[in-house]
Amino acid sequence: MTGAPARSTSASPTARQVWTRTRGLLLGLVVVLAAGIAIAAVRSGDQHGRLDPRSADPSGSRAVAELLKDRGVTTRVVTTLNQATDAATEDSTLLVTTPDLLTDRQQRQLRTAMRDSASRTVLVAPGAPSAPTLVPGVHVERRTTVSPRSPRCSLPAALRAGDADTGGMRYTTEATDADACYPNDDLATLLRVPHPTGGDTVLLGAPDILYNDRLDQQGNASLALQLLGTRPHLVWYLPSLGEASATDGGESSFYDLVPPGWLWATLQLALAAALTAVWRARRLGPLVTEQLPVAVRASETTEGRARLYRRADARDRAADTLRSATRTRLAPLLGVPASRAHATDALLPAVSSHLPTTGRDLRALLFGPAPSDDAGLIRLADELDALEREVRAS
Repeated sequence: MTGAPARSTSASPTARQVWTRTRGLLLGLVVVLAAGIAIAAVRSGDQHGRLDPRSADPSGSRAVAELLKDRGVTTRVVTTLNQATDAATEDSTLLVTTPDLLTDRQQRQLRTAMRDSASRTVLVAPGAPSAPTLVPGVHVERRTTVSPRSPRCSLPAALRAGDADTGGMRYTTEATDADACYPNDDLATLLRVPHPTGGDTVLLGAPDILYNDRLDQQGNASLALQLLGTRPHLVWYLPSLGEASATDGGESSFYDLVPPGWLWATLQLALAAALTAVWRARRLGPLVTEQLPVAVRASETTEGRARLYRRADARDRAADTLRSATRTRLAPLLGVPASRAHATDALLPAVSSHLPTTGRDLRALLFGPAPSDDAGLIRLADELDALEREVRAS
């Protein structure tokens, strides 16, 4: 009667097992990728043409430009600092949409042009990186929300416009003849600082009064037209990081292009990584025995280890394991202490005295070198098994 065929096991996972293990991770990556693309698309749509007088988007400023055109004010869009400073004349108004994008060198160049001309310069939401340099004596305070506010100042343009949507950056100045308008907690969200040459600089804490979708609310349109329409020409400067003047002179570096706050962000990421490592690290302490969820048969464990040895071509390790296990089992059968089971001077005489007629080279069998091929390893296993059976039977 033939026995049932032995069931073979495989150490390599199947395609189904790989899919089961990785589908959760793949699904998470797909969700993250889709969310990133969606957020990027939404944000790119919102920021397209922001504060651009040619854009009809909600965040664009085409409506302001058209109203100024009806009043006889020409609008010229420039994208470089040299164009902006060259156009800053006595009969022009210079609007800088994002002053914080300017490097230190560009800010100094723009400040010189503002000081030497009798024109008006309107800076939209200048923060701490630009306001103190462009307008010495001005300090930037913590920003606030944009909401309708009353002028509460003597600036004629603000008084005629009345309430307007202002907020954002808040400013204080050391100049005694400045006009601090639309205050929040006694800090101006619109500040006008006059120049000794006859011009002035207006710091606007938030750009909302220039947006297409906010122009018809409160006195936004009136305030925007009066700030930008006092002279026949308006120079609308849209700075960018790729501007050539940002790198002329060799004074800027890679760090000039990195957004502010990168150091704190890096430190926060490092702290988060350290906390995650502590959270996921193994706890130190005594070993605790746990009931295994699955009972693994000894034959499967043996077969799995054998496959690992074969894959690593570790015949020496396999031979040492076979010999060590045989010596450990032979020692109690021959009356050799367990601590001396792997000593040649204790085990070999005991085996020889127990099997005086054996013709094997016991030293080579129990303590010899590793076989040179798989066939030799199989012969070694068979001989060790035969030796152990003879000792047990004698």
